[in-house]
Amino acid sequence: MDTLNELFEDQIKDLYSAESQLIKALPKMAKKAVTPELKKGLEKHLEQTQGHLNRLSQIAEMWEFKPSGKKCKAMEGLIDEGKEVLDQGGDDAVVDSALIAAAQRVEHYEISAYGSARAIAERLGCSDSASLLQKTLDEESDADKLLTKVSETSTLKRAPIEESKDAEREDSEEDDD
Repeated sequence: MDTLNELFEDQIKDLYSAESQLIKALPKMAKKAVTPELKKGLEKHLEQTQGHLNRLSQIAEMWEFKPSGKKCKAMEGLIDEGKEVLDQGGDDAVVDSALIAAAQRVEHYEISAYGSARAIAERLGCSDSASLLQKTLDEESDADKLLTKVSETSTLKRAPIEESKDAEREDSEEDDD
């Protein structure tokens, strides 16, 4: 790669692949989710992800290249990790917490990738592309915040905890104070 233009095209193709893979994975995650807010949030994000793919197609059209043709290996790995959660059984709140952790890994990857692509678009002077990327970045950030909220207000509070020796030790240290 010799120019930012080439890097930008590569980034858009990578994001297009990532979003395409995610569109296949999100319905499975939503089906596995038990917590209503999590299920609803994953379903909503599936709709948004389809919009993200459309925006990436718009950008590729503006720049006159096809958005397909590249495989996002990072998203492939993140989805593979998420599949492990889908295959596990266990307490509903614990499994939902694991789904949230997997989904947040994906969101953090996307936030990073969209932020980088937006910065490149700005440097290239393409405010239309930068604006589309920022809109998606905002939605990814909102999805991450929703996942955190569901985790902190619902799933983690309902998940059973096994008392460990470390927890017992911390309790006895607090008693000593």
